Amino acid sequence: MKSLSAQRRQVPPSGIREIYERSFGDEEVVHLEIGTPSFTTPHHIINAALEAAHRGFTHYTPNAGFPSLREALAFKMHRVNQVKVALENIVVTAGAGLGLTLTFLVLCDEGEEVLIPDPGWPNFRILLQVHGFVPIPYPLRPGNGFLPDLEELERLVTPRTKALLINSPSNPTGAVFPQETLQQLYEFCCRHDLFLVSDEVYEQILFDGRQHVSPASFDEEGRVISVYSFSKGYAMTGWRVGYVVAPREIAQHIAHLQEPFVSCAPALAQKAAEEAVNGPQEAVESMVLAYLQRRDIALALLEPYGCVPCPPQGAFYLWVDVSNLPFEDSRALALALLEKEKVAVAPGVAFGQQGKHWIRLSLAANEKDLVKGIECLSRYFEG
Repeated sequence: MKSLSAQRRQVPPSGIREIYERSFGDEEVVHLEIGTPSFTTPHHIINAALEAAHRGFTHYTPNAGFPSLREALAFKMHRVNQVKVALENIVVTAGAGLGLTLTFLVLCDEGEEVLIPDPGWPNFRILLQVHGFVPIPYPLRPGNGFLPDLEELERLVTPRTKALLINSPSNPTGAVFPQETLQQLYEFCCRHDLFLVSDEVYEQILFDGRQHVSPASFDEEGRVISVYSFSKGYAMTGWRVGYVVAPREIAQHIAHLQEPFVSCAPALAQKAAEEAVNGPQEAVESMVLAYLQRRDIALALLEPYGCVPCPPQGAFYLWVDVSNLPFEDSRALALALLEKEKVAVAPGVAFGQQGKHWIRLSLAANEKDLVKGIECLSRYFEG
């Protein structure tokens, strides 16, 4: 029998999923490793999907999504993100992850490089490697507030570099990039003729008066592609629906490439998303307030150990420094916490080499589980 793809077999699995798979089915485990909200999708969104099902919206949709949803998203982009776009600039995708994958398939040829954040969502690296693109990590360090360092980016760019990928609010650090930083990154991309791919899936989850800025709002050259999700802000992780906002030609190619993958985003998920963007936003505000309260509780519990040098400004994670603990790396600590304490955390090394001695705690877990997990972790800090 012929062998399987050597290239795909070399793609490493997600370190987060390793912990999740080991703990799956054990009802005693406290789950702080997965970024899925503890809340149920707001009822008015669920009801909209039920109504749509009864009205017969159970078939294929256009590759780019229902025009009514795309029009609603164009209005949202103008009102919320200060980005003026038309329906033709928007592609509804079967999740933001697929939106990112399709974006890079449109932008890159095999062997071309993409600058990605370290630490950063593990799937950034994985989805690039699967398709033969080359991820080049750029470090995000606590001394710089987990913001990109332009001098380091200048050293990493090569003639093979095709795009810069940024993520604000950041998973896992919680950093929210200020407008000045985003403008500098955009100018860097202009100097080197790079595309700027902006992952903004946590745009709604902001703390302490922070403001989210979309780099597309000052894009004058048509080089910014923005990726969004309904999963995090609306607690819709299981619906699998996101969207990409891009220059018209790029959007057309993304819609075209979505067809051989999944044809279109699920019709009922699109109708739910339409209600999410058009309907009341009070549920989102309530969830963000709950994440803020959980963040503050977690910070108070961990404050004696000085292990959170940069409290999160957005998203729903806590990035915890465990370099003072007697473990080879964060994976070893994560395995020990799971086996001995029944607490599942995300090992920071899964997010890149900068996370070797960090772990990520999810504030999306309920408050009781969060407190229990941190109390177990505290025993390690106390020796």
